[in-house]
Amino acid sequence: MARSGGELVVVEEDDEYAKLVRRMNPPSVVIDNDSCDSATVIRVDRVKKHGILLEAVQVLVDLNLVITKAYISSDGNWFMDVFNVTDQDGNKVQNKEVTDCIKKCLESEDYLVPPATSPAGGAAPSEETTCIELTGTDRPGLLSEVCAVLASLRCNIVNAEVWTHDRRAAAVIQITDEATGLPVRDGGRLSQLQELLGNVMQGDGDGGGGGGDSRKGSTVVSLGAANAERRLHRLMLDDGDAGRCGEERGGVAAAKAKAKVVVMDCTERRYTVVILRCRDRPRLLFDTLCALTDLHYVVFHGTVDAEGGSAKEAYQEYYVRHVDGHPVRCDAERLRLVRCLEAAVERRASDGLELEVKTEDRAGLLSEITRVFRENSLSIIRAVITTKDGEADDTFYVSDAYGNPVDGKAMEALGEQLGHVVLRVKSNGRAAINRAEDSGGGGGGGGGAASIIGNLLKGSFQGFRLIRSYS
Repeated sequence: MARSGGELVVVEEDDEYAKLVRRMNPPSVVIDNDSCDSATVIRVDRVKKHGILLEAVQVLVDLNLVITKAYISSDGNWFMDVFNVTDQDGNKVQNKEVTDCIKKCLESEDYLVPPATSPAGGAAPSEETTCIELTGTDRPGLLSEVCAVLASLRCNIVNAEVWTHDRRAAAVIQITDEATGLPVRDGGRLSQLQELLGNVMQGDGDGGGGGGDSRKGSTVVSLGAANAERRLHRLMLDDGDAGRCGEERGGVAAAKAKAKVVVMDCTERRYTVVILRCRDRPRLLFDTLCALTDLHYVVFHGTVDAEGGSAKEAYQEYYVRHVDGHPVRCDAERLRLVRCLEAAVERRASDGLELEVKTEDRAGLLSEITRVFRENSLSIIRAVITTKDGEADDTFYVSDAYGNPVDGKAMEALGEQLGHVVLRVKSNGRAAINRAEDSGGGGGGGGGAASIIGNLLKGSFQGFRLIRSYS
């Protein structure tokens, strides 16, 4: 402490002390392929800081690893995690390049989150693009309108991820100048882009077509981008996406497998216990930790089991406190925590038909594809857009305009109009397909998925190529 001009000045020493502790206790990562028969065991020991658990999980999932079990513990300022992981095929992680990357990232002073290695990993951060973040009321054709605006301003979409949930939409879009391939930096052009996209996200000003949602849209433009999925969770939370979670809703959203969330008091240890059960799916742990971190809760201890057996149920249990050191203090805070966790689980659990579109990338391609979807009354629930080496690889989760399964006629028309692309239909157990099967669509034995594929194969597709349907 020192005095200056009669005022007491406190000299901050916490940062220097923390640096000293880190130097004396460097991060340690052990990757063990011998102690467990079914998975690679990764042990991480680090000095504790807020968000460190989420960062560790992000490193693993962005390398397309599946976390089957996790044990979380912190003692004072020290943090220790044990993760059981496999590759996408359920095998141990034997690739030395991957294991070296894990150690490099998790042992670094500041985590070096690896670039996404597939569309599932989301758009990677880049200083070579201009990033646009959008939120607003969801409606049919919204993505088509956004893409049309960007095409009219001669902007090329390099990567994008779009989520919708509970009548809200959020997007993280990376663009470059169509002519130069460089980030868009001109101030006047960026202001025009922000104004036009802002108008699109505002919609017609009636709060989403009479749905009672009066929240406004927002548009933010910046150079580079954080992890797209990480930002989407934050954008939707800030947009109030969890406000109605848990209420009865119709359409596709109602068919999603709900998470069962219980929040209890552990008075003797001054923790709040959070227990979550739901059907397991990829990146579930990442999504729930995003919610806890964004709500400013710190996980002190936890257990995650995603092996699930035949039911494939995931179980997560956390002992948490708010960053201010207190457990949950009132029923309103408890309810918000429950609803935000439910929303975090639901956002990625997209129902609807999953379509992959692959073709040579060119200016205005995404605007054309989304226009065709809109003209055929298809609503985009979620989308992942990637381009690499001149090729576009896009994934869309679609339903009809009312949230119902896509029928064969719509798919037939889609195939005819997208004749220049390679379209692959994924029918991997989504609720939209299940509902079509339950209704007996397409006759006996085939169900909804078979009906869609059958109609596709009967159509006249010209240059349209259907690769295959697979689970």
